[in-house]
Amino acid sequence: MIHATGLVKKYGDFVAVDHIDLHVEPGLVYGFLGPNGAGKTTTIKMLVGMMQPTEGSVLIDGLDLAKDRDRAKARMGFIPDRPYIYERLTGMEFMHFIGGLFRMDGADIKKHGHDLLALFEIAHVENELVSGYSHGMRQRLIMASALLHRPRLLVVDEPMVGLDPRGAKLVKKIFREQARLGTTIFMSTHTLQVAEEICDRISIINTGKIIATGTVAELKASAGALERFEETFLQLTGAGDEQDVSVIFES
Repeated sequence: MIHATGLVKKYGDFVAVDHIDLHVEPGLVYGFLGPNGAGKTTTIKMLVGMMQPTEGSVLIDGLDLAKDRDRAKARMGFIPDRPYIYERLTGMEFMHFIGGLFRMDGADIKKHGHDLLALFEIAHVENELVSGYSHGMRQRLIMASALLHRPRLLVVDEPMVGLDPRGAKLVKKIFREQARLGTTIFMSTHTLQVAEEICDRISIINTGKIIATGTVAELKASAGALERFEETFLQLTGAGDEQDVSVIFES
């Protein structure tokens, strides 16, 4: 579903993403992890066509993103870490706006849009202005809209931000069900517990390079069979030595 080869992004002399390869098979929940500044969001922006790579290529469902941009982007849904919503639209009007971008039939938008809003438990406010939605409700609306055109690939940057425990549990369940039905979920998250719970495979990026790929069990084994995935992640990214925070408070 995703085949990124030799992907590079440079800003002047700074290399944000350094010759990475990503191969994500259909129907997987695939985690993309890394510390702040590792290159996660830059990579995602290249994968969804928001940013041109300095070098390398991206194929989405066999389509070259550089040569067949519109058809490739039509196969995917994207949930950014800081989504923007037109606040003077109602939830359902926003769904119609998104559906229109994908040239969906109005009746299909209304029916499928309502079903998705119900699935994300916000159908009761579908005719209310988005300006009155809580942050968590807006996040659910964005997720529902990203699934509206039935994408084969869903790319998600920090999906759990702003969600309460019930909302997070619901989203995890929806992601797993989408994967069961054949949709590929490519997900960046700082919430290691979420990655451990739902991801079939994980790639870890650090300083612009992929440093490890595998299942949670394989990654734990490569780090010395550590019990907690958090410890595995910290060891693989070289962040295992914690600063002694007691010094400043005891001085």
